[in-house]
Amino acid sequence: MSHGFEMQPAVVAGIDPDTPALLRPVARALNFVNHAMVVLGMLALLVASCVLTYSVVSRYVMKASTDWQDEAAVFCLVGATFLCGAFVQALRGHVGIEAMAGLLPRSVNRLRVALVDLMCTAFCAFFAWKSWTLFHEAWAEGQTTSSSWAPPLWIPYGLMALGMTLLSLQLLVQLTARINGLFKPAQGAAA
Repeated sequence: MSHGFEMQPAVVAGIDPDTPALLRPVARALNFVNHAMVVLGMLALLVASCVLTYSVVSRYVMKASTDWQDEAAVFCLVGATFLCGAFVQALRGHVGIEAMAGLLPRSVNRLRVALVDLMCTAFCAFFAWKSWTLFHEAWAEGQTTSSSWAPPLWIPYGLMALGMTLLSLQLLVQLTARINGLFKPAQGAAA
């Protein structure tokens, strides 16, 4: 079962109860940014659907050629996908296979989840770093797509880099809270 179904009110608000006090302002700011990115993601999906609908109508009803619609829709979808990843992670809503969770003792499972969070944080941080290098190359070299419209490639690379950076920060805050929670005694246990 996904962690998304086990949400506590503090987690829904974007702040895990185990988050150290020092990181709570960062968690609150990230929560605000994540909600803003979801609004932008919704708008991007709406724009992509309108652009693709226009593309179909103009191509088959008005017999007009289209050369920019597909790329514009892809750019919108890339932005929506990457920019909303941190919001989904804040809810622990990403797909996860938890066959082991029911088989392991609670303390071992908590350690397993912390290790998974650590590996995810490392991977996403690496992905964010490589995305920023792609963004920089596309910006500095003036790279464009190969279509006749030729929009600059720094747009999707920038959206990807920003989204992965937000996801890395969200994972880092959650990892810190998870590690902090590992060293607290379980509820009902003696300290």
